[in-house]
Amino acid sequence: MSEFAEEIVKDAAERMDAAVEHVQSDFGSVRTGRASPALVEKLRVDYYGASVPLQQLAGFNVPEARVLIIQPYDISALPAIEHAIQASDLGINPGNDGDKLRLVFPPLTVERRRDMVKVVKNMAEEGRISIRNLRRSARHDLEALQKDGELSEDELDRFEKELDRITRAHVDVVDAALKAKESELLEV
Repeated sequence: MSEFAEEIVKDAAERMDAAVEHVQSDFGSVRTGRASPALVEKLRVDYYGASVPLQQLAGFNVPEARVLIIQPYDISALPAIEHAIQASDLGINPGNDGDKLRLVFPPLTVERRRDMVKVVKNMAEEGRISIRNLRRSARHDLEALQKDGELSEDELDRFEKELDRITRAHVDVVDAALKAKESELLEV
């Protein structure tokens, strides 16, 4: 009888997993002064008339903490990749070596680091809100099952407690990721 309720809770947990992954990928796109392929791999490049993510056109290498090398698989894509990086909000002008691009990330100022922490906190809060919205939606579905007589009051209570436990666990993961990103941003 409670397989519908179990499915609702399982679906909510999977959606919360996706929300956490989204927040973590957003964190990866925030610049810390350290070179990371995550900063550019989702960048859209106009390649033969199609908008393609950079990760499909090139390989990445980080030889030093503040240097990112972009090696295109097709050398003819180099000018398009260079243009996409210049047009992005990275604020970095790539060095063209003829067959690869070299991005040198300057150290961030203290003020800029604090601004980035605010941005990351907002991203984390959006993630927490989406997780709570998923919980609310699942709770609504569980209460509907109970009203239809497919779930007893005790079963509803048990599933709601399980849902709360799952929600807390996902919010804790977002908080831990926020704390790690915050310390990474404030690290000089």
